[in-house]
Parts: sequence; structure tokens; C-alpha cells
Amino acid sequence: MSNVQTRLSGAGTARMKPNPDDLPALDAVDRRILAELQEDGRMTNVELARRAGISAPPCLRRVRRLEEAGVIRGYHADTDPQLLGWQIMVFAVVGLDSQKEAVLSAFEGLVAAWPEVRECHMIRGGGDFLLKLLARDTAHENQLTQRLTGLPTVSRVQTMQTIRTSRLLAGVPL
Repeated sequence: MSNVQTRLSGAGTARMKPNPDDLPALDAVDRRILAELQEDGRMTNVELARRAGISAPPCLRRVRRLEEAGVIRGYHADTDPQLLGWQIMVFAVVGLDSQKEAVLSAFEGLVAAWPEVRECHMIRGGGDFLLKLLARDTAHENQLTQRLTGLPTVSRVQTMQTIRTSRLLAGVPL
């Protein structure tokens, strides 16, 4: 296989997090590989190896080891929401009327089924969840807000519409 784009089964879906104690030690070459893949996940293994300063076979072994360990969770295309008809990005802070695990899990399960919910984070301080949603227009945004406020265990919703995004980086600093 000449391309690093090995698809992981279940990429983009929730799965158990690996135990950090079980993760492989990352050396400078691993970090270079990760940094390069964060910038361009479509490059060939040969190009990745060149940039990492190693030959192709050990580079591919390292990438596979990082994938199997869960350090590399998957590969995706970075699409432009506005060009695809999603004109509005909204963040919503959602407060629930109970913090029992069953209520929290049920809420997570409900919003996981909404395609407009692109991120769902359990938070502390000022709410229970922070959601990132995409809407096609203002009417759609209002519809999503009404759906959220209409959920049985939701006690409050505060929405914040983005005006512009000046920084949007994938991955982590390496």
C-alpha cells in the first residue's frame, strides 16, 4: 500500500479510550510523523518517511503501531461547511436538571443521533454540555434550539453564534 490513508474501522465513532499506561513511548520520529500527518494525512508513506528522516518500511510500521494504539484515531477530509450549505455555526451550553449518569448518558445518546451536532463535550462550570452545531440558516438554527430546549431533562440552553473563525487547527501541538 503506497498511501498512509489506512482507514480505521469505526473512525469517528465513540470507542473505549486506551489506557495511557499501555500506549507506546513516542520518540522524536513518532512525533514528527504525527505532526506531518496532522498537516497532510493524504501524503504517501514514501513522502512521510522522507519528511520523518527514515525509510519507508519502518515508517509504515510506526504509523500502524500508532493507529493500533489509538494515538491516530482516523483520517478525514477537512470540508468547508459554508460551501456545502451549512451557513451557521453555533455553540450551545446545555444545562440538565440532573447530573445522574443515566441522565447524562441519555442526553449524549440523543444528541449523538443529530447530524447537526458536530461535537459534544461534557463540561464543568456553567453547564453540563457544550455542543457545536451546524445549521443551514437562521430558521434551522431556531429549530435546533427549540429541539434542545424541548428535551425532557434540559433545564437551560445558551446559544452563541459564531461570527467568524480565525483559527481552526486539527490535532494537538507536537
